[in-house]
Amino acid sequence: MDENLTQRELLAGFLRSRREMLRPEEAGIEPGPRRRTPGLRREEVAQLSGVSVTWYTWLEQGRKITVSGQVLEGLARALRLSAAERRHLYTLAGVALSDDVPQPAVVNPTLRALVETLDPNPAHVTNLCWDLLAYNEAYEKLVGGLDGLPDGQRNSIWLLFTRPSMRTLLVDWRREAKDILGQFRTAVGRYPNDPRVRELLDALTAASPDFVAMWSQHPVQAFTPATKRFQHPMAGPVAFNYAKLTVAEDDNQHLVVFLPASPTDARAMRELTVPGAAGSAP
Repeated sequence: MDENLTQRELLAGFLRSRREMLRPEEAGIEPGPRRRTPGLRREEVAQLSGVSVTWYTWLEQGRKITVSGQVLEGLARALRLSAAERRHLYTLAGVALSDDVPQPAVVNPTLRALVETLDPNPAHVTNLCWDLLAYNEAYEKLVGGLDGLPDGQRNSIWLLFTRPSMRTLLVDWRREAKDILGQFRTAVGRYPNDPRVRELLDALTAASPDFVAMWSQHPVQAFTPATKRFQHPMAGPVAFNYAKLTVAEDDNQHLVVFLPASPTDARAMRELTVPGAAGSAP
């Protein structure tokens, strides 16, 4: 069987199944006494999504017709699709998924517990804007002063460009800043209308000429494993190899874990994070 035809049949079957599963009252439609079929009628889905009944019927019949992202958005709304179902709809239709605004970031409690159990290895969870959604004591001790910051400033990019101590804490500050901006630009390209992206860019533009200069160079960077070197005021020189893992239920969230590069670095972190240890980066 032709591969494209198979894809169209899969799309048709998926739409039919979701239409039949959706109760009229869930879509804001009065069921009425004469309804004989489960779920919504084709004409109801067409009306809710803003397309013609004929066109929607052809779509459910697996005919070779072209669909746009705008039409798919209308269908996703009409059928009350979840985020995962919406992605599947776009995949079956062969249309690239472009999200205008990401979903609010909620850290899974199990993931939050994992971050805490990684002590004394610094670890944190970020979103596409590098907001620090969760972090453990070791990361707080390494960077310092996170707990008292407002949510909008508890952000890796903001700290890099507005906190003077970061330039001495990170041995190669300029490389670190360029790398994170390159990854940030790549990530937020999918969400040009996200208000958090705009808020962060406006705040950084107003606060840091270095950010403006570096951002204007349009850095683009994929994540690559590397060694991060710190000159900590209490622990002294310490180096980490770090991993960045995508969170399965939200691919805009990432778990970042810093692993000491040597036994000496591991010992320095243990001494920094033992109960009662004082001092952190200013």
